[in-house]
Amino acid sequence: MLEDIYTELIAEHSQSKDNRRHLEHATITERGHNPSCGDEITLELEVADGVIKDAAFNGAGCAISRASTDMMIELMRGKTIDEARRLAELFIGMIKGEVTDDDELDELDEAAALKNISTMPARVKCATLAWHTLDTAVKNL
Repeated sequence: MLEDIYTELIAEHSQSKDNRRHLEHATITERGHNPSCGDEITLELEVADGVIKDAAFNGAGCAISRASTDMMIELMRGKTIDEARRLAELFIGMIKGEVTDDDELDELDEAAALKNISTMPARVKCATLAWHTLDTAVKNL
């Protein structure tokens, strides 16, 4: 049952075009690349007054990479830079198997469904590509 929800979420988010577009008023653009599998994204953020007003991405990657990016964008919209960095750290900690408390992971909303990727070492970089890219994009703000 839980595996069905996971599979459905991956399919839904990896195929969604809502966040896969050019962001007209982007204030930050950051490229992310996973050389081990070839996943590549360009993350665009519109940041105003320390808040992520909008975000979008383009690129090529596997279903897990695209789904994780889509989930991240939906989660980050409306968050402050500090909140976004903390959530990225939480997600990366979850994928590395370092954060396992379900109450804490609830903050990740649908992205928490990806926690079992921590048991698939070959997929970890796919799931974390967008989150590392986001962290790099906002680290100097």
